[in-house]
Amino acid sequence: MTNAVDQVGRTVVDAALTVHRALGPGLLESVYEACLAEELTKRGLRVQRQVSVPVIYGDVRIDVGFRLDLLVNDAVVVEIKSIDALASIHTAQVLTYLRFSRVRLGYLINFNIVLLKNGIRRLAL
Repeated sequence: MTNAVDQVGRTVVDAALTVHRALGPGLLESVYEACLAEELTKRGLRVQRQVSVPVIYGDVRIDVGFRLDLLVNDAVVVEIKSIDALASIHTAQVLTYLRFSRVRLGYLINFNIVLLKNGIRRLAL
């Protein structure tokens, strides 16, 4: 992992904390996604929302509907949740997104939690 990618990751976490402080838990994922994208953009990062990721099966590209919530600086995947508790399937989802997108760093962030630091998982390939 390069220092630049790690710095983007730190900025994602700090921006998520800012959004959570402003909004608190209990909103829809789409609200957190839009607000986090705005916060990251304000901080000078390139943010793409709902990025389609195909599956390459053999020599065939198959569009199966995988969508990254956020792709930041083409280097960090952010998957946003607003649920009671993260489960292992959510971690597997982000790891799959990393594998198919060929991005090495991802964050799984559950905004529906009182203390956001307890809802953040950093995942790397």
